[in-house]
Amino acid sequence: MGVLETDKLLDEQLYSRQLYVLDLPAMQRIRGAKVLLSGLQGLGAEVAKNLVLMGVGSLTLHDPHPTCWSDLAAQVVVLTASKLEEQLKVGALCHKLKICFLVADTRGLVGQLFCDFGEDFTVQDPTEAEPLTAAIQHISQGSPGILTLRKEVDVRYFRDGDLVTFSGIEGMVELNGCDPRPIRVQEDGTLEIGNTATFSPYLRGGAVTEVKRSKTVSHKPLDVALLQPRVVVQGSEETHRARCLHQAFRALHEFQSLHGRLPQPWDPADAEKVVGLARSLEPLKGTEGEPLEELLDEALVQTVALSSAGALSPMAAMLGAVAAQEVLKAISRKFMPLDQWLYFDALDCLPEDGESLPTPEDCAPRRCRYDGQIAVFGAGFQEKLSRQHYLLVGAGAIGCELLKGFALMGLGAGDSGSVTVADMDHIERSNLSRQFLFRTQDIGRPKAEVAAEATRRLNSHLQVTPLTHPLDPTTEHIYEDNFFSHVDGVAAALDSFQARHYVAARCTHYLKPLLEAGTQGTSGHAYVFVPHVTDVYRAPPSGLAAEGATYPVCTLRYFPSSVEHTLQWARDEFEGLFRLSAETINRHQEALASLAETDGPQVLTLLEEVLGVLRQRAQTWKDCVVWALGHWQRRFHYGIRQLLSHFPPDKVLEDGNLFWSGGKQCPKPLDFDVSQDTHLLYVLAAANLYAQMHRLPGSRDQTALRELLESLLLPVPQALAPISPSDLELAGASAEFGPEQLKKLHQVLKVWNRSPPLEPLKFQKDNDSNFHVDFVAAAASLRAQNYGIPPANRSQSKRIVGQIIPAIATTTAAVAGLVGLELYKVVGGPRPLRAFRHSYLHLAENRFERWEPCAPAVQKLHPLTWTWTCWNRLEVPAGQPEKTLKLLLAYLEEQFGLRVRMLLFGKALLYSARWSPEKQAQRLALRVTELVQQVTGRMPQPGQRVLVLELSCEGEEEDTTFPPLHYQLAV
Repeated sequence: MGVLETDKLLDEQLYSRQLYVLDLPAMQRIRGAKVLLSGLQGLGAEVAKNLVLMGVGSLTLHDPHPTCWSDLAAQVVVLTASKLEEQLKVGALCHKLKICFLVADTRGLVGQLFCDFGEDFTVQDPTEAEPLTAAIQHISQGSPGILTLRKEVDVRYFRDGDLVTFSGIEGMVELNGCDPRPIRVQEDGTLEIGNTATFSPYLRGGAVTEVKRSKTVSHKPLDVALLQPRVVVQGSEETHRARCLHQAFRALHEFQSLHGRLPQPWDPADAEKVVGLARSLEPLKGTEGEPLEELLDEALVQTVALSSAGALSPMAAMLGAVAAQEVLKAISRKFMPLDQWLYFDALDCLPEDGESLPTPEDCAPRRCRYDGQIAVFGAGFQEKLSRQHYLLVGAGAIGCELLKGFALMGLGAGDSGSVTVADMDHIERSNLSRQFLFRTQDIGRPKAEVAAEATRRLNSHLQVTPLTHPLDPTTEHIYEDNFFSHVDGVAAALDSFQARHYVAARCTHYLKPLLEAGTQGTSGHAYVFVPHVTDVYRAPPSGLAAEGATYPVCTLRYFPSSVEHTLQWARDEFEGLFRLSAETINRHQEALASLAETDGPQVLTLLEEVLGVLRQRAQTWKDCVVWALGHWQRRFHYGIRQLLSHFPPDKVLEDGNLFWSGGKQCPKPLDFDVSQDTHLLYVLAAANLYAQMHRLPGSRDQTALRELLESLLLPVPQALAPISPSDLELAGASAEFGPEQLKKLHQVLKVWNRSPPLEPLKFQKDNDSNFHVDFVAAAASLRAQNYGIPPANRSQSKRIVGQIIPAIATTTAAVAGLVGLELYKVVGGPRPLRAFRHSYLHLAENRFERWEPCAPAVQKLHPLTWTWTCWNRLEVPAGQPEKTLKLLLAYLEEQFGLRVRMLLFGKALLYSARWSPEKQAQRLALRVTELVQQVTGRMPQPGQRVLVLELSCEGEEEDTTFPPLHYQLAV
């Protein structure tokens, strides 16, 4: 037995992605938790790995040999690879001592998980979603009071009975910080919030925030739950299958108890004994204790028994991830636990054809590391796995898990096999809580290289080649035809839809199977795309693919209405103040020097965009503070006053409506107050960034900064510049310069040109000591105060501005396991569509869905019966000359009735039926590759055998779209 303990202090940078999933209180409970894990085979090792990555405070590891169970000091006990007798004994003791208890096990392609968190376990935060916060437009006095939200808020997110509280309200201050109040959603979208008749009149601003309710669950002890199982299923049709799997596990325990072993791999006699034991089991009972009249699916039990001796790393990854997530639920009291049994089976990995199933001889142990896999699929399949050449794109969290899976499965581990991992990124500290192949000493190194080294240590027979080039249009000379011709399949573990689309397009182009996975928080997916069998990768539903929303400039400058608007505005502020201005000044340094003695408008023209920085070169920390304070005044006080001078709060439009109404929230200027934390933090961050830009030392001393600010006079208000009513853009910063102003400016320029270049600051989201996120968070918060918008805290600001995807190790491991299961099918040989599965899981909500992929999208060419998908190829047979364009067009018309009216290669127009006969004749005589060279100015890449041509044909309907024509030359 060994105990692993970690420092209880939370490293927020290390666990930054996980904090967005679990929040700080939950993480603090995890850091103080004690877990006992018994059973350290594949499944137990997966559970332990996940718990360590996620920062559990103390993990006691126990091997399966007899030990004393009287000293259970842990909060959670997990058994894996254990006998039923041991499960019942430990489960009863844990239930009595109010210790959360889990059982996890896998038998070949079937997994089982049981949770007993006691009879009155309270879940403090049942859902993953952030509490809904919305800006208030108005609150009426009355019984009930009616709350009107800003128009941009979707009130459908609020539901009858939700509890809410309030903050930031001016006027009706009695609601601020009140006890949670229930609401009722009205037909017109307003909310009833209870009696407000005696409250002060509402003036403006404020936010309403959902208050999450805790829930209490009641679990039965294992001895009761065995006969009266509550199973987690996604539909009623799955309930019967889950109960049959429950009986299969009970029968396997009985078989093991009688024979001292599991059934022999693919032994029909042993399997029939298990089926007989399952028939003789005491019938299961329903929720009310009544016997269930259900027929046992004996064929299912037999299949489970035949492959039950196996141990598969993808199954261990999947079940180990779910089990570890349940441990986190137990110790953090965040998210609803399983109720109470979960059965997961991937028996669809087995061939459907009975004649091609493994034989006992093929599945007999070889005394090698792959015996657990051979017991399920056979030695012949293992040899096929070892010969594979696979490309893994992405060596991040999912990529590391996939590489571990490849090593344990033996994918490409033969003399003629290999795995190539491509990733251009370098390791950061925040990676280490999920990307378990990396260590602290690896920070700064290329992910692909470190991942390859670590994978070789897991399996020295695996040939892993790292590539640090991105896989995108700029590297098609590297990842070219010859490269892909040696690849059997591709696994993609990418974090952007753009990258996924490109890799999927490459796989379609080269007819390679693609396994693709992604996660966000506790939800994740694993998809499989097989040439000619499934459809290709498609874009997610509208709205889900946005990777950085854009907003109208006038919205950001004058009419923000959401926290996202304020954060984008603050992010733009950072770019303009600390990067773009420095780059511009550095770029014009030589020109500034030549103009230092010049009088005339060209000086102002050149300097207009950088006057804010160029007024005076900062020489000291105090200069930086003065600049930061002045900028605070310009942005949050004078700028708002300037806007209101042109568009007063009571301004009425020609149609009689108020200008400041609907989505336009009337702002108010702020007055600088050094006692306000956000005011001080803004100046602290801005001054330090300004100092960095000027290559000066900064300061973190908030006490000294407060004293300095108290001694400074606030800058004299600037004249209010005009605003153009047509486009609402503030006028430039330039003002009238007389002789004196020009003289002073020349003096500044002389000093400036004797100084070193400025240091442009590139925004970095993961360095918590550089003031980048601090500035954006403080600026956005002040902007939100200007407009009465509920502000985001620093953590939320960092996630939104940095476009950080919340991530946790459990989800990552689970989707990698799901990918591994589909890999078995892809490598196994030709399978029908019904054999494959897309998968989706949401660990916080206990959703586990698997479904058959769609068939390829087919274009039927009316009136012919010939069909066309993007997997089809128009091949030039070996030994025959390449077709001229004339012959190609004739072939399409003769064979398929297609009269082509336009043909393109990318954006290049190769042929048009509207051209003159002379121009058509010039093109028709050329071979297709010659035509591509003539039109594009370059030959197809060396070795390129597939040209993707787009075409339109006569007679097609307007909404008809043809899949690309893949014109394939002979090898």
